[in-house]
Amino acid sequence: MKTIIKLEGIKKVYQLGGTLIHAARGIGLTVREGEMVAIMGASGSGKSTLLNIIGCLDRPTEGAYYLDGQDVSQLDKKQLAAIRNKKLGFVFQGFNLLGRSTVKANVQLPMIYAGVEKGEMEDRAREALGWVGLSAYLDHLPSQMSGGQQQRVAIARALVNNPAMVLADEPTGALDSRTSVEIMSVIQKLNWEKGITVVMVTHEEDIALHCGRIIRVKDGRIVSDVQVPNPRSAAEELAALPVDDAEVEA
Repeated sequence: MKTIIKLEGIKKVYQLGGTLIHAARGIGLTVREGEMVAIMGASGSGKSTLLNIIGCLDRPTEGAYYLDGQDVSQLDKKQLAAIRNKKLGFVFQGFNLLGRSTVKANVQLPMIYAGVEKGEMEDRAREALGWVGLSAYLDHLPSQMSGGQQQRVAIARALVNNPAMVLADEPTGALDSRTSVEIMSVIQKLNWEKGITVVMVTHEEDIALHCGRIIRVKDGRIVSDVQVPNPRSAAEELAALPVDDAEVEA
């Protein structure tokens, strides 16, 4: 499998008043196409900085970053935005949906920036929402949906431009235990069935064990990088949970 992420000597320094904050201290990392990777670490460890650099939301102070073979470490903001829209999909803890827009309009948003033709936008949005099990919710507003359903909308939005990689920042952090497993089953499905590379930040060990690889970050450095021999199957866990009509989403 080809390399989709290659970080070489990545450093990131922020200035906070008169203090220099070293958020990344010479990180090197390779992720191959089709991997599902969890990044873990305490608050302030540098894991969010690492995800922001991987997601082209920030540029390193030093070092090189090759995304799908292209060195993106020195691109300007406009170029980085174009790369993000073309190659990356994002899923966030807070869903980041537009509250006054319908589910369909939220999912179509990345395609507007990509200049996709209106008819194709409609087809892609319907397909993505069907894939996450929300075909009946196209005209709903986010406020009419549960947290788990809103996160499914966010996943559908992340898929519509056929990204090379999906980045998830604490995707289950705002959800209860059962809904977290439901969302992980969707994320595993897009990795296992669609072959999309997934890089996910999480502080929850149970969630990380659904990934095939766990990277731990401390003080701006990678301190461990291990393979998970038998990642937990969220779909199997979900099937084993007792059915409670009050918990099952429509």
